[in-house]
Amino acid sequence: MARPAKLAKISDLFCCTACPAIDDTCVAPCEGEAPQLFQLHDIPCPPGLHTNLIEPPDMTQNIYDDPIFFQAYSQMGRSLGGLDAAPEWPALQALLPPMNGLRVLDLGCGYGWFSRWASEHGARQVVGLDVSQKMLATARATTSAPNVQYQQEDLEQLRLPACSFDLAYSSLALHYIKDLPGLFAQVYAALVPGARLVFSIEHPIFMAPRNPGWQVDAQGRQSWPVDSYQQEGERVTHWLAEGVIKQHRTLGTLLNTLIDTGFNLRHVQEWGPTAQQIEDLPALAEERVRPMLLLVAAQR
Repeated sequence: MARPAKLAKISDLFCCTACPAIDDTCVAPCEGEAPQLFQLHDIPCPPGLHTNLIEPPDMTQNIYDDPIFFQAYSQMGRSLGGLDAAPEWPALQALLPPMNGLRVLDLGCGYGWFSRWASEHGARQVVGLDVSQKMLATARATTSAPNVQYQQEDLEQLRLPACSFDLAYSSLALHYIKDLPGLFAQVYAALVPGARLVFSIEHPIFMAPRNPGWQVDAQGRQSWPVDSYQQEGERVTHWLAEGVIKQHRTLGTLLNTLIDTGFNLRHVQEWGPTAQQIEDLPALAEERVRPMLLLVAAQR
């Protein structure tokens, strides 16, 4: 067998020099056993593995490295308490396969809460990617497991070696991505057959309004405006700082993008708090008025 070609960096455009074809297929020689990615800057690509060469779009807005934004974000409950402070975590966790022996990709890893959790629950290898240097600095400072690696990457320009992961995960990062079809294509090619993509994203109903915020009628009842729903694209909001850019898509567009990529939908949940969660934290009751989060599990 020919010696695998060496790749410079995970974000570089590449194809395997042993395979002249350039497409998004995962071919038989790997049989789901691509090499381990413990050295992201020296990744061997097995013969026969290849990914699309696509011109990278504009970079993602890196609002998390803004000092004012980062300071405000660092004081949020889920920033301080991690997964247990995220009310949607039990429902999201239920969509995950057992971690034992898995090679896990954490897209938009932030502080590394999920990366560490996956390692602690038996993952063989975890690669956490984020565009923010400040987030990654915190993740590295709070992670001691040798099988967890963090890498600064812009998910808009991400290039991944094919058939290299058994699970891709993302928490509240994909609504920042403009070229979501391109990212889904990269993730699909990077997963072994049968592997899952599990993610949470802001619900399109929550993200649609041009001027989001609760409206209260004369009787004190809250409602959420759903305007401009069919007008997809940028939403510029004030969230911890001015000028935060998110990308609104309808529910149909989001799910059909997964289907068109080749994924099979396994579970879709318009998340809302349980009765017990509301009893423990009454402020969560308003999350039953409109869905804030969408949880999705898809399978290659």
